[in-house]
Amino acid sequence: MPVDPNALATWANAITVGRLLLSPIMFLVIPDHNRGSWLAFLLWFVLCVSDGIDGYLARRHGSTASGAFLDPLADKVLVLGAMFTLVARDVFWLLPVALIASREFVISVYRTFVASKGVSIPASRMAKWKTVFQQLAVGFALWPWFAVDGKWIWVTLLWIAVGLSLISGAQYLWYSRVTEKALAGSGAT
Repeated sequence: MPVDPNALATWANAITVGRLLLSPIMFLVIPDHNRGSWLAFLLWFVLCVSDGIDGYLARRHGSTASGAFLDPLADKVLVLGAMFTLVARDVFWLLPVALIASREFVISVYRTFVASKGVSIPASRMAKWKTVFQQLAVGFALWPWFAVDGKWIWVTLLWIAVGLSLISGAQYLWYSRVTEKALAGSGAT
């Protein structure tokens, strides 16, 4: 049964809020060493899978305005919080995380700006892949089997996430220029 686009209380939103509430616990269980942690890995895995579940529910039952705001917020809190925690634990290097965080900040400000003009910018396919690679980089860094001996895997995944972040960010900004020119040409501004 489709949900009202203005609804707050939906199953997808409940899962998203749960991800937001569990994020600080996730950050606390990330270990102070670079050996990984089964608890941190399993919690990370559950939180990442729940992202897919709330997306599935939103597509199946209809998305809501609140979900369109909450889901990307939960993604950013979870991923960037975990990445900065890994930086603080000397697992991740600051540069790739700072590049990802800068992109997220710029695109969030951009989306807020265009939303104030009534324009909604859905996540691009590349931005979805960016999120997957960010989640994989954190997951492999936490997974005890790969934390030390497979460091090259999660470092590679992290740098792929950086590349996808920068490319998808550039795509959003390019899209904004093209849209702005089209609107100016039609006199709709």
